Amino acid sequence: MAAGRAAERGADVLLIEKNRTVGRKLQISGKGRCNLANDTEINDLLAHVPTNPKFLRSALHNFGPKDTQTFFTNLGMKLKVERGNRVFPVSDNAEEVVDALRKYCINAGVEVNAGVTVRRISFGGGKVSGIDMEGGAFLSADAVILATGGASYPITGSTGDGYRMAEELGHTIAPIHAGLVPIVTEESWPTEAQGLSLRNVKLTTLSPEGKKLRSEIGEMLFTHYGVTGPLVLTASSLIADKPGSKLVIDLKPGLDEAKLDDRLQRDFLENAKRHFGNALGALLPTSIIPVIVTLSRIGPHAPVSQITREQRLALVQLLKHLTLTVKETRPLNEAIVTAGGVNVSEINSTTMESKIIHGLYFAGEVIDVDAFTGGFNLQIAWSTGHLAGESAAVSDTTVASW
Repeated sequence: MAAGRAAERGADVLLIEKNRTVGRKLQISGKGRCNLANDTEINDLLAHVPTNPKFLRSALHNFGPKDTQTFFTNLGMKLKVERGNRVFPVSDNAEEVVDALRKYCINAGVEVNAGVTVRRISFGGGKVSGIDMEGGAFLSADAVILATGGASYPITGSTGDGYRMAEELGHTIAPIHAGLVPIVTEESWPTEAQGLSLRNVKLTTLSPEGKKLRSEIGEMLFTHYGVTGPLVLTASSLIADKPGSKLVIDLKPGLDEAKLDDRLQRDFLENAKRHFGNALGALLPTSIIPVIVTLSRIGPHAPVSQITREQRLALVQLLKHLTLTVKETRPLNEAIVTAGGVNVSEINSTTMESKIIHGLYFAGEVIDVDAFTGGFNLQIAWSTGHLAGESAAVSDTTVASW
């Protein structure tokens, strides 16, 4: 996006890619489907950005969610909007997004140099002068756009190179850590429900002190170490550095406690001759029933007809407040995004240019901004990339972007 926009504005642009092909990480985004945007307004989008949202206002107003959809549509892509306003290509193929961006760059006149590693950015007199390549080659440039991504999914080439390069030029780096990552729980019972995907449940995230951080309805998945899925990934952005936080699952958000109790009474009446462990099949997925039975402290062989009112009401509470304790998050190499990065106070938010080195611009995940799941992080990439490319090409320049 940065390279194409700079070339559109008249700059001579070289796009330098460490991998053999461009867009490798984009190809695996959204499980290979590429949730490329969210069909929402800017203020709502910013509400989904827990880290430095105000910094993004100029970039989003310059190139926002509607602009992204128009951009890809004009490149010949058909788009669709799914649950949560998530925007996908109709083809459900991330490769189509990569191809569209490749076409955009080529048509704009960008030269692509793949399979080339940059060692460092050269500068003098407070401005960039070019880049030094592996092997000793030097490329002169009036502007350099650093769009190297973060340090998650290193197999795709995201190995944190940009943080090192920015730091060498005097920028400070907010400590990086996993963002949008599965969560390891103190409790071991998720192992018993491993592989179970819950839909339309409500997950409430509480700080270790009990403060409500977020509550949302959606999907989650039990694993051998804890939990994952869209709801959990979002929660991880809020509690990555807060072990002891709580994840409270409401298995039946469509029913308040009174209506859920009425439902249980009907189910128990219909199953009056059964044991408790065999009476929840109409209410819950099979694989979580043993967990609920154990946590309820009602014996699995207890006759349903003998379950007391107090036991039933306690079961209602359990189903509405199934609680897990956060032990830690999974490692950075399993994260969807990298939180942390180049300090936003050192970047001009209206141009994406460094306040320290003239001619140096930043775009995307290398900056200390990150968002929840739902296409918001890619929108940040498009918006900051578009603004960086536009700003770098204001004058007649030669731009190196990677």
